[in-house]
Amino acid sequence: MHFSPLALVLSLTLASGTPVLQGRADSDINPYSTHLMLQAEKSQKEGHLVEAEQLLESALAVDPRNKNAFIALGRVAAAQDLTGKAIRFYRSALTIDPTDTTALEAQGEAMVAKGAMNRAQQNLTKIKEICKTECPAYNALAAVIAKGPPATSQVKTADSHIANDNSATVASNTPKNTSSSEATSKTPNTSKNIIK
Repeated sequence: MHFSPLALVLSLTLASGTPVLQGRADSDINPYSTHLMLQAEKSQKEGHLVEAEQLLESALAVDPRNKNAFIALGRVAAAQDLTGKAIRFYRSALTIDPTDTTALEAQGEAMVAKGAMNRAQQNLTKIKEICKTECPAYNALAAVIAKGPPATSQVKTADSHIANDNSATVASNTPKNTSSSEATSKTPNTSKNIIK
């Protein structure tokens, strides 16, 4: 069984009773954790997503209160089209600091990608309450919400409606009180009618 360094650190920290989720000022984060996070960001820019993910997990192993490493892990997951995973990483960052507008914005954008527009709107409301006036995170998330979910999620929804319509058509063409396998067995078998 293989455990990631992040999972091991979090499980050991929880088992020891040390609170993981208390926030720290960014200047109080272990410098080596910050160094690993910066290396990960470089790797991600170069397109090495797996390496970036590993470096970020190591950064969190060094200091599990590094909310920026969670945000960066969310961005890596989003780049890999793992939107649900990205949302969970942003949630971890927000558990450490519920007022982090960067995490709220990124999570809101991931929610829009999933089609969870109401939840994205809730993040936008939180950002507005934190900023008091419009701020870059508010403007960016508002623009993503206004644009709506990507066309691919709308196509998937349309495809599911088509699949449902097709199954309804098949069901309506099957005689009542007859299963589809019975209906298939009642079709004439032309191979028996071949002249020997």
